[in-house]
Amino acid sequence: MYKKIIEFIREIYQTDQFIPLHEPRFLGNEERYILDCLKSTYVSSVGAYVDRFEQMVCEFTGAKYGIATVNGTAALHMALVLAGVKSKELVITQPLTFVATCNAIAYAGAEPVFVDIDTATLGMSPDSLEKFLDQECFIDLEGHTIHRKSQKRIAACVPMHTFGHPVQIDKIFELCKTFNIPLVEDAAESLGSFYKNQHTGTFGLLGILSFNGNKTVTCGGGGMILTNNERLAKLAKHLTTTAKVPHTWEYDHDQIGYNYRLPNLNAALACAQMEQLPRFVENKRELADLYHNFFTDTNITTIKETAFSKANYWLNAILFPDKRERDAFLRYTNKHQVMTRPVWNLMYNLAMFKNCIKFENENANYLKERVVNIPSSVTLSN
Repeated sequence: MYKKIIEFIREIYQTDQFIPLHEPRFLGNEERYILDCLKSTYVSSVGAYVDRFEQMVCEFTGAKYGIATVNGTAALHMALVLAGVKSKELVITQPLTFVATCNAIAYAGAEPVFVDIDTATLGMSPDSLEKFLDQECFIDLEGHTIHRKSQKRIAACVPMHTFGHPVQIDKIFELCKTFNIPLVEDAAESLGSFYKNQHTGTFGLLGILSFNGNKTVTCGGGGMILTNNERLAKLAKHLTTTAKVPHTWEYDHDQIGYNYRLPNLNAALACAQMEQLPRFVENKRELADLYHNFFTDTNITTIKETAFSKANYWLNAILFPDKRERDAFLRYTNKHQVMTRPVWNLMYNLAMFKNCIKFENENANYLKERVVNIPSSVTLSN
């Protein structure tokens, strides 16, 4: 069976060479825009391409404001700061996520709390979130949600749209609203994904995107803060530009700021990539259908988009019956130059987060031993 899978993947990508998990495709105006940026000499954090990139992302996602940052981790850190997260407070998230989610929480001085995930979306379970809030938290006289045992404030909730599959974000939004918890969406992997016809990252107070080298649209690095709040948008731009007060020549800074703005050179590449986003997503969805049809009638299950969702299928994920078969598949495919990877280690199994609060997590433990990502690059060549 594993040999047939490799043959099928090689047929898709039309190569007998090494097949990576996800590589970028530069098929449009990338070179032209980068050369134009070089000629302008505006290659740092100021330039027309930064403004254009932010506008393009807003137009595509429907967010009112977009603030470009050096990477998605910086965007999430800044979003948490903007949401009011402070040192020694708690931020609810999921254990199955890339480490950057929890790193950003730690940068803000807070501690992650891990609730379980849904088996269908691989993202935060609203049922587990609701149980945690009902059973282990209370709302104090000031309207803050407090964790009973630790007596710490729940400062934010950060669901992550895993591999581009939207979580049940409407239910999570309503729970956060009920408990007065700012919702900050980690939509790093889900550019081009929609839930009930609304783009991921635009449901909460703030959301973030990533444009890392392995994302559907890339500019080498890059991130974006999304918000519909004008005050937070202005503050985000100010703080990510070292909190410098505008002046013709003076260097005056009114707060502790961050050197987080995206360089114009990266933004030039991003603009060219954004022009191709619709066809990239369409192609990736076609690839997902190919995989789904191939694995039908086998003991391997594909992770498919759920009701009301339109996923970008950033990384295609398949589910094995058990860890033994998963590991055998990983060994075979990587030995034969087809890159596959297991999901990330669960965050509470990492040394720096092992003492954090966790709740339920049965689904996360189950999926950790069974899910594998398979090659998911855009198949277009021109």
